[in-house]
Amino acid sequence: MLGITHFGFFLVAVFLLNVTPGPDTAYIVGRSVAQGRGAGLVSALGISAGCCVHTLACAFGLTALLAASATAFTVIKIVGAIYLVYLGVRLVLTKHEARPAEGAAQATAPAPAAAPRPLRQLFVSGFCTNVLNPKVVLFFVSFFPQFVTTGTEHKALAFLTLGAVFMLMSTVWNSFVAWVAGSVTQRFSGKPGVKKWLDRTVGSAFVGLGLKLATATR
Repeated sequence: MLGITHFGFFLVAVFLLNVTPGPDTAYIVGRSVAQGRGAGLVSALGISAGCCVHTLACAFGLTALLAASATAFTVIKIVGAIYLVYLGVRLVLTKHEARPAEGAAQATAPAPAAAPRPLRQLFVSGFCTNVLNPKVVLFFVSFFPQFVTTGTEHKALAFLTLGAVFMLMSTVWNSFVAWVAGSVTQRFSGKPGVKKWLDRTVGSAFVGLGLKLATATR
């Protein structure tokens, strides 16, 4: 149907890939920790939009050309690594100051969070995190063709259908991750000391992922 083969196995494989932590998951958790559920959910949508770009590129042959170019792979790898390190450093250096006490009621009030980033900026950041990861490019060009019938006249439609299913499953899972991470973080919203270490931990993970991406090979 639609030039797709072994669809059931595709669903299982996508589920297992989604539940395996990676840069996208780390980014969503980081944004949820920094700004709450809403920021995490918007970031998840941005990442899904990035997958849409890869799906279109794969459907029309652009991903294969990019994967075949060592120069293009290196450029995207370096840009993506720098971006992840930048995000990580921002989290590590985020300041958390307790609100001065002004009476008994104010003494127990939660500390103000760091200035939130606009939702549009969060969406774009999630989008860039996904699009600038060359491993995602290689994943699409090596994984998706295995589920497209050889010689089918509907190859582009098959890629688009598989991509749509992949994005739907990823969005559901990533939204769940954002919700859980945001819920956990909400419990520590009035404890700047704990929040500071959460940000530093996630920020350090971002830096580590960036360095790992910078040294990645094809």
